[in-house]
Amino acid sequence: MKLLVLSHACVVPINQQFFAEIENQTGWEVTIIVPTKWKNDYDKVIKSERWDKFKGKIINIPVLFSGSIPLHMYWAWFIPLLKQLNPDAIYVQHEPYALATMQIYIANALSVRKPITFLSWQNIFKSYPFLFRQIEKFVYQQSFIAFPGSSSVENVLRQKGFRGDCQFLPYAADPSIYFSRADAIDLRVQWQIRECEVVIGYLGRIIQEKGFKTLLHALALIVDLPWRFVLVGTGDYESQVDQLASQLGVKDRILKLGFVPHNEAPRYLSAFDMLVLPSETQANWKEQFGRVIIEAMACGTPVIGSDSGEIPYLIKETGGGVIFPEKNYEELADHLRQLIVNKALRQELAEQGQKSVSTNYTNASITKRFIDVFSRFVT
Repeated sequence: MKLLVLSHACVVPINQQFFAEIENQTGWEVTIIVPTKWKNDYDKVIKSERWDKFKGKIINIPVLFSGSIPLHMYWAWFIPLLKQLNPDAIYVQHEPYALATMQIYIANALSVRKPITFLSWQNIFKSYPFLFRQIEKFVYQQSFIAFPGSSSVENVLRQKGFRGDCQFLPYAADPSIYFSRADAIDLRVQWQIRECEVVIGYLGRIIQEKGFKTLLHALALIVDLPWRFVLVGTGDYESQVDQLASQLGVKDRILKLGFVPHNEAPRYLSAFDMLVLPSETQANWKEQFGRVIIEAMACGTPVIGSDSGEIPYLIKETGGGVIFPEKNYEELADHLRQLIVNKALRQELAEQGQKSVSTNYTNASITKRFIDVFSRFVT
């Protein structure tokens, strides 16, 4: 089978490993169209690169409005390209309302007319402007199936009128990359962590939605315990975090490390004694999945997460952590205290989470779902 993929995410090499796994399991011929450059969540412009295990063709095309999921468009007229490639099926790794999605769906309808499908992570019902509603409607009508990232995403698709089949397609953690790293001890030495101290970690964007105000107030309630908070990432909420940490008297217990490359994340996750993800639902946002949760669990690190979006369902399903009501800093402090003083509980949660992720959230298991769908529907 010849599979054509449209994906801005695959500018980042590690996101191509899903398709490398498809090649490995099936021998399919996979071609990925990606932007030549893309502005990521940290406002850095990154160039397209290849994941070394992906053997298929990568087609780089410049885009307008780089960094915008709904608005980016490719500087290309896809009809000649589709006729040249003549794929057996097309997978659009974009939201159904996006302009880039519209581009390739229209080109497919006007030329090769191959089975086509999309991925969605939109877990809040939103009413878009007229043009984007029409794009959504057209994409729904043309798609032979949809790949929602979670059950709440499927609920939104149904509310918006999608009547086709759905296949849950969450994120995965590659066990050859995300595993407990023995050299994580070197990081703890570098951070000057004392043997008695427990490392509470966060890895991701530093933005208001991630619940730092709640976290800092919780940390202020447990200053009597031996802990350090290691903050990995950058974002527009950093100055507010610094200011509040100073006001609450916990700034000297926080180690800020800034941005680290994606391929370094497993070492940092392994160096944490626990990961905290205190996300807080906003009017136009709630946690869509919490990819760092399964990545941390794969590295043998238990998770404390809020009940925003998919976080509680993921933690309950894996058994690799504990949940607190979002914005409730007192209950978060109780969970932190419990895990700090109870090493055996941390170990129990870590083992359960690692076991569950290795069974249900590997590239191999998630990719198999994808392959089974195309094997059934595409002839």
